[in-house]
Amino acid sequence: MAKPDDRSDNAEKLKRSVQNTVSNLEESEEYLDEHADEISPEESEAIHAKNERRRQSISDQRSEIQDETNA
Repeated sequence: MAKPDDRSDNAEKLKRSVQNTVSNLEESEEYLDEHADEISPEESEAIHAKNERRRQSISDQRSEIQDETNA
């Protein structure tokens, strides 16, 4: 028998995920600031691309939090 769908803590889980993603974004930006002259252009570009995906993820998750809160 399948477990019932308990979504009561989805918003909290999403908030923690956003906080973790923001933290990772900030850490990678600090890394770029501190080591920009030591890393290759390819690595720098990869980090910038990943940070853009993180920003999009944060935005998407915040929208989902709104949906969960309004439901």
